Amino acid sequence: MYSDQDLDAAVQAGVMPPETAEGFRAYIASNRHSLAVDEEYVPLLRGFNDIFVSIAIALVAIATYVLASGPAPRGLYLAAEAWGLAEYFTRRRRMALPSILLLLLYAGGLWLVLLRVIGGWMIGHMLLFMPVVHTLAQAGLDVKSRIYLTMGFTAGLEALAIYAHWWRFHVPVTVAAGAGAAIMLVVCLILGFFPGLWAYWPYLTILAGLVVFALGVWWDMSDRARLTRRADVAFWLHLLAAPLLVHPVFYLLGLLENGGDATRAAIAVAVYAVLAVLALLVDRRALLVSALGYVIYALAHVLRTSGTQAEGLAVTALIAGCALLLLSAFWHRVRAMLLALLPRGAAARLPG
Repeated sequence: MYSDQDLDAAVQAGVMPPETAEGFRAYIASNRHSLAVDEEYVPLLRGFNDIFVSIAIALVAIATYVLASGPAPRGLYLAAEAWGLAEYFTRRRRMALPSILLLLLYAGGLWLVLLRVIGGWMIGHMLLFMPVVHTLAQAGLDVKSRIYLTMGFTAGLEALAIYAHWWRFHVPVTVAAGAGAAIMLVVCLILGFFPGLWAYWPYLTILAGLVVFALGVWWDMSDRARLTRRADVAFWLHLLAAPLLVHPVFYLLGLLENGGDATRAAIAVAVYAVLAVLALLVDRRALLVSALGYVIYALAHVLRTSGTQAEGLAVTALIAGCALLLLSAFWHRVRAMLLALLPRGAAARLPG
C-alpha cells in the first residue's frame, strides 16, 4: 500500500518524475471514486506500527519530563527530544500519527519554557510597561494586563517556533497550530493594552474563526483535487475554525452558563445548520464534527431544564446522530444541489 508521502519521497529521490506521481494519484482517485476528495481522506495511520511508535514516544516523553534535571527548564529537554525524534520518524519515515504527537510535544515543551522565561522577565521589568498600562487601562487592572501581555508575547515566540518546525518538517497540522498561536498573540496583546475590551472577547474570537476558515478555504482552493498535503493542511484549519466560531456564539446565547431556553437552543441549531451548509460547500465534514459537542450540550441542557434529567443527553445524542447519518448518506446529492445554486465561477473554485 502506497501513501502520498511515499510518492513524494520517490519524487525527491528521483525514482519518478513529478508528472508520473501526479498521474498515478489522479488514476487512483478516479478508480476509487475520488476517495481523496469526496470522503475527506486524511492520512493518520499507515498501520499499527504508527500506534506502536506513538506509544513509545509518549513513554519516552513522560520519562524525559520527570527525570530531566539541570540548569535548563524541563520543557526545553522535551522540545529538543521531540525535534530530534522528528528528524527520523517525520522527515525520513514520514509517519503521520507520530509526527502529530511529536509536533504537540515540541510545541508544548517550548510553551512551558517561553512562559517561564517571559513571565519572569515581565515580573522583573513591568515598570517599563506601567506608563502605557496606566494610560490605556482602567485602575486596578494592572495585574490582568500583565497576564495578557505575558501570554501574548509567549504566543508570538511560540508561533515563530512552530513556523520553524513547519519549515523543517511540513507536518500538515503545524499550520493550524501556528494559526492558533498567532490568534492568541493578537487577542492577548489587544486585551493586555486595552483590558476594557474583555467584554468583547466573543466577537474577537468569532473574527479569528472567520480568518482561520478563510485560510482553510484558501488552502483547499489551491488543491481542488485534494492530492497533496495542502488538503491535509486545510482539514486541520477547518477543524480549528469550527470551535472558534461556535463557542462564542453559544456563550452569547447563554447556553454555556446554564442560561439557555428552547428559543436559544433553536438559534443554536440554526447556527449549526448554517455551519452545515458551509461544510457542504467546502466539502469539509471536520467543521461539523468539531462543533458537534456544543450542539449536543445545548440541546441536552434544554431537555434537562424541561424535566428530562436522565434521558436528556441520550435523546440529544440520538437526534444528532440520526441527523448526521442522514446527511452522510445524502452528502453528495445535497452538495450538488447547493453548488448548482452558486454562480458557475464560484462553484468552479470549490473542491470538485
